[in-house]
Parts: sequence; C-alpha cells; structure tokens
Amino acid sequence: MTYSILILNGPNLNLLGTRQPEVYGSTTLANIEATCSAKAEQLGVSLTFAQSNHEGELVDMIHAARGQHAGVILNAGAYTHTSIALMDAISSTMIPVVELHLSNIHAREEFRKISYIARVAVGQICGFGAAGYPLAMEALVSHLEATK
Repeated sequence: MTYSILILNGPNLNLLGTRQPEVYGSTTLANIEATCSAKAEQLGVSLTFAQSNHEGELVDMIHAARGQHAGVILNAGAYTHTSIALMDAISSTMIPVVELHLSNIHAREEFRKISYIARVAVGQICGFGAAGYPLAMEALVSHLEATK
C-alpha cells in the first residue's frame, strides 16, 4: 500500500545548515528533503514537505493532513516545549504523528525536556541529526503497517 506522509517542520528549521551547526548540524532543510525523497522511493511512499515559523499555520497544516496523509512527521522545534495548540491539533485529528528532533532534547536545557507533542505522538526520535528524518519515515511506515 502506498502511504502519503507529511513532513512538517516548525520554527527556525528554514535556517538549518547555518543556525548553530554545533547543535543542529550543517545539513540544510533542502538536503534533508532530498534524502527523504530518496528514502520515500525505497519505502514506496509519497511525501509532502512543509515548514512554517508560525504556530497557527502548523496547526492548520495538521488539520488539513487528516484525510490527505496517512501520517505526519513533525519537527515542531521550540513549539514542542510550549504548544498546547499543536498537541490539541494532533489529538483532535487523530492522525499518527512521529515527533522528531535533530538534537537530543533530553540532554539539553531543562525546558527542552518537556514535550507537549510526545503526549499525543506515536513515538519520538531525537538526537540523530538529519539521519533522524529517514528513521522517522521507517518508524511511521512500520506503525501504519502494524495498525492497518
């Protein structure tokens, strides 16, 4: 079965490659999209990529994903630690979401250890840099296969 997956990136991820490379790596968002597109071919899935620095736009994209995508990979950036609105959007749509972070949020500042997304996500991948994206794709497809 072919699944459609939305890869949704939150605030400041448009600056990947130049933003704190010691924390987030030197890979750009465009490089990540290319890697994910190649992985999608291997997995036989279709992808849609989106990025926004605005919380309401991310909420709208999660709402729109219902009925259009089988699941979402969400790197909510800093909204992970603050956004009850994103948490509510995920739980309201009941679409499977894999939470993703480039850095290991559990090894960083105390406030980054709190994730509102984790409460409603099917799982979380963090700390593997850009390699986390294809891992998240594999995990989501595995989840979709197990629950179909």
